[in-house]
Amino acid sequence: MITSNRRYHIITFGCQMNKADSERMAGILEDMGFAWSEDPNDADLILYNTCTIRDNAEHKVYSYLGRQAKRKHEQPDLTLIVAGCVAQQEGEALLRRVPELDLVMGPQHANRLKDLLTSVFDGNQVVATESVHIMEDITQPRRDSSVTAWVNVIYGCNERCTYCVVPNVRGVEQSRTPEAIRAEMEELGRQGYKEITLLGQNIDAYGRDLPGRTPDSLRSVPIGRHLYNFTDLLYYVHDVPGIERLRFATSHPRYFTERLIRACAELPKVCEHFHIPFQSGDNEVLKAMSRGYTQEKYRRIIDTIRQYMPDASISGDAIVGFPGETEAQFENTLKLVEDIGFDLLNTAAYSPRPGTPAALWSDQLSEEVKSDRLQRLNHLVNIKASERSQRYKGRIEEVLVEAQNPKDTTQVMGRTRGNRLTFFNGDINILKGQVVKVKISEVRAFSLTGNPLEVREAVPV
Repeated sequence: MITSNRRYHIITFGCQMNKADSERMAGILEDMGFAWSEDPNDADLILYNTCTIRDNAEHKVYSYLGRQAKRKHEQPDLTLIVAGCVAQQEGEALLRRVPELDLVMGPQHANRLKDLLTSVFDGNQVVATESVHIMEDITQPRRDSSVTAWVNVIYGCNERCTYCVVPNVRGVEQSRTPEAIRAEMEELGRQGYKEITLLGQNIDAYGRDLPGRTPDSLRSVPIGRHLYNFTDLLYYVHDVPGIERLRFATSHPRYFTERLIRACAELPKVCEHFHIPFQSGDNEVLKAMSRGYTQEKYRRIIDTIRQYMPDASISGDAIVGFPGETEAQFENTLKLVEDIGFDLLNTAAYSPRPGTPAALWSDQLSEEVKSDRLQRLNHLVNIKASERSQRYKGRIEEVLVEAQNPKDTTQVMGRTRGNRLTFFNGDINILKGQVVKVKISEVRAFSLTGNPLEVREAVPV
């Protein structure tokens, strides 16, 4: 296969899992001899890694595709790929809609990109959406950062939330082995990475599909059972050399335990930041969503976190305008947001997704009602986030420097342990990858500005 001088461009939509998948696919392409192109119009291969959680993300994909499909008529050697969740959902229908496509591949096939492209370059139009066991990928990802990195620990999801298309497009849960996860983290530590985010669509489900054995390396963990879970994994990987911070996402309230909270409090590298979607503050809506918990349980989880770590940062996800949601039920969501005081909340109006039960229900709400509720919720979120930010004023925070501030090149930016974006004056060439103590002088709803107090001697990253 001749890939000399060929260039590629990847456009990623959606969640952190998609970003991690794109990094792995970029690594495969570079291993094949492709070079990155900043401009998609200069690329010989364009890959769209798609998301189908929201309707507008899907429409964006078709908009981008239309432009490149026209270009392919002038440049027949252009290779067009749709990967990710839209690819899985639409399958061969994508080829009928956009016949210029060369490859349609679901997220379970990300590690098979080289084999699939070999078939494409042999003259085939390929659709890969069948369920497969996800192979370990030995190719190094092309990571977007040299300071922070994603590490997948579990793929897929076995939950059946009535609004969510993820189980249909990402498949059943498949946990990676603890040994494979730690080996990837150790390599990242050797490469100079400082922070790792462990990823799973439902990370609290980690381990329940693995064989009933305890690895030798986990036998020191007093778990009293043969099966192991995400908490055990944290104990197993928390001491990887070179890694200074650990985060994880996304959690599910149904499986979130006090033992996990206690582990986060005990393990010094685990950051005091929890992302736990709640989706609705009303029990009847939660039941209709098939979420498997009540708003009272969600509140108990947050209370327990704050008992162990009073200053912990809490973020979440919420959906407004779910079918049948009344004004009173929406106000229960507002009350939960008011009472808890989230540091950050990802909000969305309900969007019917193909193949989900809720999309077929007759009690859909109007776009006007959904838009109104989303605006009201976002207004409250901004108020509460501003209130939460006040606690940082005058405090000294440890900030891991990640990049230069693109809006002010005299500043660098990074994140506190609580995941608050923070800016301060400094030279990125000296500070990148360092943890700097910063005295906070300005607070905003979702970011901070401060002054550095000390800077360790530069270490090349």
